[in-house]
Amino acid sequence: MKRLGMLALTGILGLGLIIPCYAEKIVIEGSTTVLPIAQKAAEVYMDRNPDADISVRGGGSGVGIASLLDKNCDIACSSRPIKDTELDKAVTNGVDATANIVAMDGLAVIVNPANNISKLSKSQIKNIFMGSISNWSQLGGSDEKIVVVSRDTSSGTFESFTTLVLAGNKTRSDALMQASNRAVATTIAGTPGAIGYVGLGFISSEVKVVEIDGVVPSKETVISGKYPITRPLFMYTNGKPKGLVKKYIDFILSDEGQKIVEEEGFVGLKEKK
Repeated sequence: MKRLGMLALTGILGLGLIIPCYAEKIVIEGSTTVLPIAQKAAEVYMDRNPDADISVRGGGSGVGIASLLDKNCDIACSSRPIKDTELDKAVTNGVDATANIVAMDGLAVIVNPANNISKLSKSQIKNIFMGSISNWSQLGGSDEKIVVVSRDTSSGTFESFTTLVLAGNKTRSDALMQASNRAVATTIAGTPGAIGYVGLGFISSEVKVVEIDGVVPSKETVISGKYPITRPLFMYTNGKPKGLVKKYIDFILSDEGQKIVEEEGFVGLKEKK
């Protein structure tokens, strides 16, 4: 029996040589807009630092912030500022919700590629999403029903669009609510008459980008301030970042990390300066 016990112990110790033992682990959760940046940065960082274990998942800005306030994640990705009600909950839960801006973004308004409309005013977009304009013929387009595609209410992108374009008003009740930027783009690409909005990093040849007040959404127009729908992208932490959380965010803010931001289609902070 002693011999069997020694063999078992030896086997366990042997497994310890095979199974990696991570020094630190962090969980990142939240915005699907920030998700591509967070995922790519985590992949590169872990390649360089095998002792780091970084788990990244989406869910939306509201989901990420709620998780941080409940102390279920270490970093909450958000495409909107934290709300007053969330700050109140943070105080109650003993969480010091600290904003770390990692990139800039512009909300691009996109339509189905078959649409002959290429320019809209911010006021027209507001009226479309609120429901007072419901047919493209009202804007000089074809006689076709407008299909509004929006992000769901847990999304920071939804909150940003509601604040920056709708001035706090509600989106029309028949809007097709989607759980991610990619889902919005996919729905618009396959739906005649559709219109919606996505972050810069989700623009593709499958959709048509609309000029807003004569300005095309791009890195250049976001940097210059000419594009009317711009926003910062955040990573919220519980207090000042430390340990692996600090190393990871410092990496994103480094030249290499900001290059990842640019490669994912967003605007780096160094360019903004």
